[in-house]
Amino acid sequence: MNNRWHFHPEVELIQLHKGSGMQFVGDSIRRFSPGDIVLIGSNLPHFWRYDHTPLDDDNTVAYSTAIHFAVNFWGDCFLNIPENKQLKELLNDAKRGILISGATGRKIGKLMQKADQAMGVQRVIALLKCLVAIANESQLIMLSSMGFQADIAETENERLNAIYEYTLSHFKQKITLEEIADIAGLIPNSFCRYFKDMTGKTFSRFVTEIRVGYACKLLVDNKMSIKQLCYESGFSNFNSFHKSFKQIVDKTPQTYQKEYLKINA
Repeated sequence: MNNRWHFHPEVELIQLHKGSGMQFVGDSIRRFSPGDIVLIGSNLPHFWRYDHTPLDDDNTVAYSTAIHFAVNFWGDCFLNIPENKQLKELLNDAKRGILISGATGRKIGKLMQKADQAMGVQRVIALLKCLVAIANESQLIMLSSMGFQADIAETENERLNAIYEYTLSHFKQKITLEEIADIAGLIPNSFCRYFKDMTGKTFSRFVTEIRVGYACKLLVDNKMSIKQLCYESGFSNFNSFHKSFKQIVDKTPQTYQKEYLKINA
């Protein structure tokens, strides 16, 4: 279920059918929901951390459909012919990760289902139809920043996963630089440089984005006041929470909650 920070040379097209949680793609951190579809480019690190809440009688937490393919599986010349310019641009954009949701996601999801059910060359044709349909959409959301450059050796996966797991398990508390550096097996100064080099952001920014993402979940759940969920998300100061939330989500917590509840009324 992509539950570890990892990357691979194949492009990945994944539809998340059931479950919600935190999604990490390159230097992007955001909540994901059932129905989201993400196109992950070659060697772009990614990770889906599910909330681990049983969703039905069979205790199924989550499941997804994923299609993996090499960028050049159709041959080295295929993307260079003029007719495939749009497709080539899409796969280039996928190096940042692309989110497809809402009505567009439902349309692409049906095409992915056909690809899953197809056999032989029809499966390849169905994949092409998926990619062309995505390329024709103008309202795609790019996930990772333009400046993010993944330069992570396979040997670093374990260390990064240890950092991610510890942070995701302790973000509601204060995490000192000394303790997270110890998890990484580094001294504090070296850890700061290491984490920035690996992820493109500071560790404090990383923790803040996780806390804001969790606050979004609590706002959607609508089971506590905004002041309560501020502290439940790991913030120790309401003004700091409000400022961080608006900076990352580009909306106030109140506006975010009202818009979600209105759409899903």
